[in-house]
Amino acid sequence: MEGELIDSSLDLSHLTEEEQSTILQVLERDLDLRHRDEGRVRVLQQTETDLSRFRFLSGAWFSEELGKRHRNWTSGCALVHATIRHRKTKNRGTFSVNAVLLLQACGAVFFTVIGISHGSMMSLFSSGDFGLVEVRGSIQFSLVYDTQKEELQVKVYRCEDIAPARKNRSDPYVKSYLLPDKSSHSKKKTAVKKKTLNPVYDQTLRYKVRIGELRSRTLNLSVWHAEHLSRNVFLGEVEVSLGLWDWTCTLPLWQDLQPRVNLNPDSITSRGTILLSIKFIPDGFEGGGLPLTGELHIWLREAQGLLANKGGFIDSFVRSYILPDASRQSGQKTRVVKRSINPTYNHTMVYDGFHSSDLREACAELTVWQREGLKQHVLGGVRLSCGTGQSYGEDVSWMDSTGEEVAVWTSMIENPNHWVDATLSIRTNLAHRSQ
Repeated sequence: MEGELIDSSLDLSHLTEEEQSTILQVLERDLDLRHRDEGRVRVLQQTETDLSRFRFLSGAWFSEELGKRHRNWTSGCALVHATIRHRKTKNRGTFSVNAVLLLQACGAVFFTVIGISHGSMMSLFSSGDFGLVEVRGSIQFSLVYDTQKEELQVKVYRCEDIAPARKNRSDPYVKSYLLPDKSSHSKKKTAVKKKTLNPVYDQTLRYKVRIGELRSRTLNLSVWHAEHLSRNVFLGEVEVSLGLWDWTCTLPLWQDLQPRVNLNPDSITSRGTILLSIKFIPDGFEGGGLPLTGELHIWLREAQGLLANKGGFIDSFVRSYILPDASRQSGQKTRVVKRSINPTYNHTMVYDGFHSSDLREACAELTVWQREGLKQHVLGGVRLSCGTGQSYGEDVSWMDSTGEEVAVWTSMIENPNHWVDATLSIRTNLAHRSQ
C-alpha cells in the first residue's frame, strides 16, 4: 500500500521543511486519535449488546457510507504522510498559504475520528468560519416561560434574506445556547433547511431552567450553513439578555442578524442565585444567661443556576467570613458539591462573640467557589451588612452591600432569634478587599 502511495505521491517541493514538519505533526496527532478511537470501539464491543446502537456509537455507519460514495478514494492523510514521512525535521514554523490549502484538502480526514468520537460531525465544526460571508438578513422568534413546567420555550419561526454560503444558496439551521453555558447540555438546534435563503422552521427549542436563573442568562441564537463533511459557515446571530426581557410579550419578533461577538466573561454581573437563612441570637436571649455571647447563624441551603466561564456542571463550595475579621479563624466553608449547577449545601455557619451593636459594623461575606482539580477560583458572592461604607469609623471597601443585601441584614437585626429567609444574586462586582 505504501509503495502505491509513494508512486502517486504529491509534489510538495513548493513547501518548506518547516511547513512539511508542521503538517507531519498534525498527521501524527491524527494517528494518535485514531488509536484512541480504536480503543474506544474495543470497549464498546465488550459492553454494548445492541448491534444497531453499537453500529451508531462506534461510527461503523459512517465508514460504510464513506465506502459506498468513495470506493476508489485514497485517504489524503495517508497520501501526504507517505510523501513526507522520510523528511521529518525538528524545526517548527508557521503555515504558508500553500500549507494551509493542503491541510484544508485533508481536513475532513483529520477530523473524522474526532467527529465519530463525539457523535456529531456538525458539532465539531460549530465554531465555524466567521469571515467567509457577509452577515445579512433577520430571524423571527418568540420567548415563553412555562411556570408549571419550569421551561423556557424558544420558538424559532423563520429567517429571511440570509447570506448565501455556497453558489447563491445556503443549507441553514439555527443553533441556540443559554450563555455563558456553551456545553452540549445548553446547545439546541433546529432542522437543516436545504437550498434556501428564507428558511421556515416553526420549531420550539426547550430549556429546563428555573425562572430565578433567567435574569443572569443570555440567549444566543445563531444561524449556520450546514456543510457536509466540512466546516459549517456562520451566517449571523442575535443575543437576548433574559434579565431585561419583557415576559409579557409572547408574540413573534424580528431581529436583524449580527456578526459574531464573543461574550466577555467579565461582563457577566451574576453567576446564579444563593438561598440562605440568617438569624442573630443576642446574649442571654434564651434565658439562664445563655448564650454567653451573641451568636450569628447562617444557614446556607442551596445555590441555583451556577454559571462557570466554560458552562456545564461544576464542583462548588461556599466560603464565609464575618468582616472585618478576615483571619483564618473567621473563615468557614461548606463541603464541595460535585457536578451540579444547582448544588444543595445544607450547611450552617455559627459565629459567636457578638454584641448587637457589633452587627452594624460587621459584614457577612459569602463567596461561591469553583474547584477544578487542585485549583479553585471564586465565581461571585454576596455581602450582608448595613452598606454604610464604614466599619468602626473607618472607610472600608467591603461595606458595599446592595439594597437587597442591606434589607436582609437589617431585618435580621430588627428580628432577633428569628430566621430571615433570602434569595440573593451571586454577584461578580464585589469590591476588592485586602486579604
